[in-house]
Amino acid sequence: MSTYTEEIGDKLNDLLEKTYDAEKGFKKAAEKVDNAALKSYFKQKAQERYSFGHELKSEIKTFGQDVDKGGSVKGSAHRTWMDVKALFSSDNEESMLEEAIRGEKSAIDEYHDVIQETSLPMSTKSILESQKNKIENGLSKIKTLEDLS
Repeated sequence: MSTYTEEIGDKLNDLLEKTYDAEKGFKKAAEKVDNAALKSYFKQKAQERYSFGHELKSEIKTFGQDVDKGGSVKGSAHRTWMDVKALFSSDNEESMLEEAIRGEKSAIDEYHDVIQETSLPMSTKSILESQKNKIENGLSKIKTLEDLS
């Protein structure tokens, strides 16, 4: 099927919100760490999510759906949790990495769930698979950075 249902539009908007949340979370993590490699990684991931957001917005609009703006309450709570962990953690960079890994694994699962929709247009499925692959590749890299912290 090549048309969006409202349900697919909602799922893509949820993914878009989580993309905004991840971008903000990575920016915050970059501000909190001192290690140059980690700082660079987090900044790169924030920029990647910024790009993902634009791709998703464009795709949602292409199929005549409304685009939700702003981050989710859950994402805001996650960033607050990162702040609390940073305050009370003796190993700040390790806790930021742990949170990033947890968030990336969650994002992969969410992408997988949306990609399984049988009614996704090929263009949308292609964008989602590409973004999911980039997250998976980044997750492999972040695991190697654990040794640096």
